[in-house]
Amino acid sequence: MKIGPLSLRNNLVIAPMAGVTDRPFRQLCKRMGAGMAVSEMVASNSLLWGSEKTIRRGNHEGEVEPKVIQIAGADPAMMAEAARYNVDKGAQIIDINMGCPAKKICNAEAGSALLKDEALVARIVEAVVRAVPVPVTLKFRTGWNRENRNALAIARIAQEGGIAALALHGRTRACMYTGEAEYDTIRAVKAAVRIPVMANGDIDSPEKARAVLAHTGADAVMIGRAAQGRPWIFREIGHYLLTGEKLAPPEVAEIREVLLGHLEDLYAFYGTERGTRVARKHIAWYTKGLRHSAVFRARMNQLESAPAQVEAVRTFFDGLAGTSERLEYVDEVALAA
Repeated sequence: MKIGPLSLRNNLVIAPMAGVTDRPFRQLCKRMGAGMAVSEMVASNSLLWGSEKTIRRGNHEGEVEPKVIQIAGADPAMMAEAARYNVDKGAQIIDINMGCPAKKICNAEAGSALLKDEALVARIVEAVVRAVPVPVTLKFRTGWNRENRNALAIARIAQEGGIAALALHGRTRACMYTGEAEYDTIRAVKAAVRIPVMANGDIDSPEKARAVLAHTGADAVMIGRAAQGRPWIFREIGHYLLTGEKLAPPEVAEIREVLLGHLEDLYAFYGTERGTRVARKHIAWYTKGLRHSAVFRARMNQLESAPAQVEAVRTFFDGLAGTSERLEYVDEVALAA
């Protein structure tokens, strides 16, 4: 797959997720087979560029290329300036956020709220594309709500404005993350434009990835929540698309090492105090559904130091390795009943 002049090694992309797709997670997903990873959204307001959070979100030091920064905002001039700023910092692709459904973002008339104003969408796209020499992509939703779906119009505006590729989450803003993804809409958008289209929404297995690619005709799949605590999903999907065969589930020993390596990267990136807090949600995702994991997570969330956290993880996975060579997922609700 190509985005502008850039060739990706495959058509598997990790979606931008606030609070999730930091540099350690992006690097991990790329090692596990993702061809591209998009950063957490960076504010277009220049007053925030010096903040610790914004600096960290734009940090791509040592990251496998291509380096993709997503920017969010509602003012064309500010978005253009944000694009220039991030390209100067090393971004090789700029992604425009018109898909975030969060109230905080939509209340500022940014993210998916922009879908209500097609003229403003056109101005933002034109301003950002003209501002930078790198490819610009657009992530968006199918509309503001079910009564106001305008994905086709937005896609055409984007293409005419010079957008190099589209990523479409098959839900409206009002749907948030509920209901089923609208793959028919993604299919219609793909048929209507000449630029690459990435299909996003509910893709959580190799079989689903192949089915979505076949149904929509999309050029790539973008994986979001399904990669949380399961970064090897890219390896699984890539192998399945190439061979038609499913890989065996990861062994306990491998997942333990993946998680411990992820923790060390988080501590190094955030510092041990903040890294320990950030790590809690990742540990919860990695262990969700595993035998005895509910009790483990409750205890782990009380730990305040990185060494204690690492030791707890080692002990938990060592216990699993003693009973099964591969991970055994269980129904935690049923166990608690």
